[in-house]
Amino acid sequence: MKAEPSYLSEHRLTPSREEAEAAVRTLLRWVGEDTDRPGLLGTPARVSRAYEEWFGGYGQDPAEILRTTFDETGGYDEVVLLRDVGFVSHCEHHLAPIVGRAHVAYLPDRRVVGISKLARVVEVFARRLQIQERMTAQVADAVQGVLEPRGVAVVIEAVHHCMTTRGVGKPGSLMVTSRLTGVFRDDFLLKREVLALIGRPGG
Repeated sequence: MKAEPSYLSEHRLTPSREEAEAAVRTLLRWVGEDTDRPGLLGTPARVSRAYEEWFGGYGQDPAEILRTTFDETGGYDEVVLLRDVGFVSHCEHHLAPIVGRAHVAYLPDRRVVGISKLARVVEVFARRLQIQERMTAQVADAVQGVLEPRGVAVVIEAVHHCMTTRGVGKPGSLMVTSRLTGVFRDDFLLKREVLALIGRPGG
């Protein structure tokens, strides 16, 4: 088997906490700060711990979260919807916060999942560097792929701080994305029903 190039091996090595904290000090100095002043002495360590929390989704498998399902539904065959799942993600272009809420719906075929698992799937993808379009697709595809329902609908509404606090500077702007699969994509009446339940009756 051919050995991979050394630069690939190096690229995959995770930097140490000390290296991460040194990088924070470099950025602080770059913006003109004195990293030795009392108020900033603990900042690099706090930032590294915050990054572990903000980006903890890389170490989690959404498929595993959805693995445990239930088939004793009493014949229930209507829409299951979890609305207003709040999340904080970060834009991969500027590392600025994306603050929003997700609505996740599915039409069961044979199995349902504990409702908290849907919220956890949103959280797993939110705690990664993201663009909203990709996150919307990832949540929908994860639910569709594991539960195999008749259809999935995901709508995400979010404020992008890379746009509201810099650049064009438009506070209050809200971005909305959606992904529909299965019957929600193909059946107009079901699409209208699920979007009305989510609170976007106009589609």
